[in-house]
Amino acid sequence: MSGPPADWEDGGPERLYVITGGRSEPSLEAHLDLVTLVVATAPPRPERQPEHAAILRLCQAPLSLAELSAYAGFPVSAVTVLVGDLLAAGRVRVRPPVPAAQLPDPALIEAVISGLQKL
Repeated sequence: MSGPPADWEDGGPERLYVITGGRSEPSLEAHLDLVTLVVATAPPRPERQPEHAAILRLCQAPLSLAELSAYAGFPVSAVTVLVGDLLAAGRVRVRPPVPAAQLPDPALIEAVISGLQKL
């Protein structure tokens, strides 16, 4: 008996297949992309698989899927599936990042400057 392949411990395709249950997409209809922010709503439970627990520990403060992927050492596709599992279980919340502020109308800026100059 030779044991698991050498790349099993290094996150090879067999391990990723087992971790995600053979899925390549999250189990629920949620729009998750690289910049989606994820935050844990509960601590890890002992019965969760270790990869879920690792994500919950990492997400005590909001992190993007790309950051989670880097910190956890898994491809984004695998992290997306795992976050989808946690989202379905109510263990995390996700949201798109806060959009960049839009600049005010140039006419408004000119009116404010004009008003300040008249003071």
